[in-house]
Amino acid sequence: MPTTKRAESDACSLLDTDHRNVKKLFKAYEELTQSKAASSSQKKRELANEICMELTVHAQIEEEIFYPGLRQAIKESDLLDEAEVEHASAKDLIAQIQEATDIDDKFDAKVTVLGEYIDHHVKEERTQIFVKARAARGLDLVAMREQLEARKEELMAELTGATA
Repeated sequence: MPTTKRAESDACSLLDTDHRNVKKLFKAYEELTQSKAASSSQKKRELANEICMELTVHAQIEEEIFYPGLRQAIKESDLLDEAEVEHASAKDLIAQIQEATDIDDKFDAKVTVLGEYIDHHVKEERTQIFVKARAARGLDLVAMREQLEARKEELMAELTGATA
């Protein structure tokens, strides 16, 4: 099926792969909240940090590349406005999680709520934004995927201290 081939290599599928990966991280975090092991606090912190880094990079590449490209290609911008407001709310929670000194019930609640925000955001992207992006004329989602990948690698290198 030709649509399957296109869907495997465009910007939307790259972003959706990020969505699936972060969903797995949230699931792993949720499993840790059930654990009574003494080491679970440190593991929670590490997992929460990874979630925050992944989401920060993902939001940035969407805001720098995907959303502006889409704004030029589609008429309705209300969906993109909502997505950017959702990003702002997620960034607030990410900051609270990163600044937290205690790994307590409030910390768990913040990570859980962040996961719920992200689930909602992903659902809207998959069912509405990606559909519009793939239907838009003049929007080269394959070329955009390459831009997104390159920028994501740069940002990950910056955040992890690795050299690009």
